[in-house]
Amino acid sequence: MLAKEIETHRDVVTLKDGVRVLLRPMMREDRQHLIEFFSAVGDDDLRYMRHNVKDQDLINAWCDNLNYDKVLPLLALVKDRIVGSASLYFSEGPKRHIAEYRLFLNKEFRKRGLGMKMTRALIEIARKQNVRIIIGEVIAEQTKVVRAFEQLGFESKMMLEEFFMFPDGDTCDVSYLVMNLKPKGDEF
Repeated sequence: MLAKEIETHRDVVTLKDGVRVLLRPMMREDRQHLIEFFSAVGDDDLRYMRHNVKDQDLINAWCDNLNYDKVLPLLALVKDRIVGSASLYFSEGPKRHIAEYRLFLNKEFRKRGLGMKMTRALIEIARKQNVRIIIGEVIAEQTKVVRAFEQLGFESKMMLEEFFMFPDGDTCDVSYLVMNLKPKGDEF
């Protein structure tokens, strides 16, 4: 998928309750909406994040350095309000066929099917980008999230003990989930 094709990608999905949501790649112009989206993140969610998403300098850097060849962030919008963010992080070199997947939803948009729809959209984009493997890491105790990934075709490959460390120093196990987009077959 070419950068121009990614920039113009649009998908409108309908949630279980009838709400229509626009899925599209993040653009530089989303800066203020991203700041608003992430400023609402509570401490309970913030402790699971890799970065301090409440840091406006971080959001500015994301917008200023947008490069779909490295990271493809997909936003979910209801009108002009961002309600979800999912990203593919593309690897390089010998792992150039692998992408890591991350997802975050506004609390009021969880358990409504949005996460599944965003994941499916990024799986299709990954296929067009010649990604062969998508990796997701989920906190093991979030069994419903692990099952949702498995319903989409991800396989739980391993449990990594004490792999995730919270800001307070506590650790928890992580389920390592993998989706093979190019299944091995008997080819000749």
